[in-house]
Amino acid sequence: MPKDTAEETPQSQKIETDFCIIGAGAGGLALATAAAAFGQRVVLIEKHKMGGDSLNYGGIASKALLVTGKRAHAMRTASPFGVRGVEPLIDHAAVNHYIEDVAAKISPNSSVERLTGLGIRVIAATAKFIDRATVAAGDYRISAHRFVIATGSSPVIPPIPGLADVPYFTNETIFEQKTLIPHLIIIGAGATGLELAQAYRRLGSRVTVLDKTHALGDEDPELAVVLLTRLSREGIVIREGVHIKRVSGTPEKIAVELQTDGAPETIEGSAVLVTAGRKANIADLGLDAAGVRVAQNAIKVNGGLRTTNSRVFAIGDATGAPRYAHIAAEHAEVVLRRSLFRWPARTKDRHAPRVVFTDPELATVGFSETEARAKFSRINVLRWPYHENDRAEIEHETDGHIKVITSKSGKILSAGIVGAGAGELIQMWSLAISQGHNIKAMTEWVSPYPTLSEINKKAAFRYFATTPSNPFLRKVIALLAKLG
Repeated sequence: MPKDTAEETPQSQKIETDFCIIGAGAGGLALATAAAAFGQRVVLIEKHKMGGDSLNYGGIASKALLVTGKRAHAMRTASPFGVRGVEPLIDHAAVNHYIEDVAAKISPNSSVERLTGLGIRVIAATAKFIDRATVAAGDYRISAHRFVIATGSSPVIPPIPGLADVPYFTNETIFEQKTLIPHLIIIGAGATGLELAQAYRRLGSRVTVLDKTHALGDEDPELAVVLLTRLSREGIVIREGVHIKRVSGTPEKIAVELQTDGAPETIEGSAVLVTAGRKANIADLGLDAAGVRVAQNAIKVNGGLRTTNSRVFAIGDATGAPRYAHIAAEHAEVVLRRSLFRWPARTKDRHAPRVVFTDPELATVGFSETEARAKFSRINVLRWPYHENDRAEIEHETDGHIKVITSKSGKILSAGIVGAGAGELIQMWSLAISQGHNIKAMTEWVSPYPTLSEINKKAAFRYFATTPSNPFLRKVIALLAKLG
């Protein structure tokens, strides 16, 4: 195993390569495999687990847990279908095994063996720039035509008095739990916090979620309220606008002291989960030696993801971009196009959808309504409810609606969906926005019946809702009728 040090040693081996990529998460892996496929020499440095947060702690594990919770919920709520609902027996150790098994089946795609077979040199060590053109990693000194920082992010731990003195979970540790958590207190009501809140509630835990501002504060309030109402109906307690004064207790009993409207209050639980945001992993990379500037706790990049050092790029969470694996992978494509083909590729973060994978899901892409109103003189807001969709009625999934915003001329500016399958349904709108389509294009495809995707077409037709009553058009129809 290479030494985990960046200091010069007599045994240092020099490597010259085309790409030196720091970080083997979603973005780093995507770039490494693509560059190698084009015949580039690639060195990939990873100090921890291959696959990064998405495979080991985030996307895969949390979605597997959500699926488990959804199965349990389906058993309890089967009565409307003529099937007697029953309370499921939850084997938490087996749930943990299922999550580990899912990750194990996916992990070979990011294994050292596979990457080595593709011609990628993998170094297990901490990476650090020692000058503008050299990275030290273990016993190696790497010089490259292009360096790419893809180091991802890690959980932010808020400076709450007493928190450091009690055991707490983050998304990097919660999935190791193999027993029931009687009462889980979650600090942070963003997407991650609420996904895990619903999963654990459906698996038998009491759940209280605390947030200093608003739950799902980054989402459209009109869509968010549908989801928050569902979570409340399922018994999840969400407390907004609270100030946490102190955390104390033991591994079995945690006390969280709150200050709300001037009145002190204490909530007791079995465990605390912190989901209060994430921070870019950019410390100790030697960025000063590399001439790479940092702004607002993230690496400063231009639209092409180049840093202030012309041979160094940064992608994904390290840049402060929206923290999703699919955005990191899209960043990898931008770097590849600019580096190999000199194409003027630029990031398309606004065209990238985001999804809260609760039940119902909440998915959005493009401008928020506030942004759209500020940027464009007039907009159209088009809606269609799930309860007007036949497939939603069949599935008993009638909560939610779609909301589409266009310019006055019909250019699609954004779409948001809260409801069953929203993460799948939003992709059509993501494509339409990326191609600059007019809303008319969303009426010219044939949707199979009965499917949830019909709501996309129904919403698009709302743009033309007044067309049948247009006086001029009616006169034309009348004239044509007289002509036979």
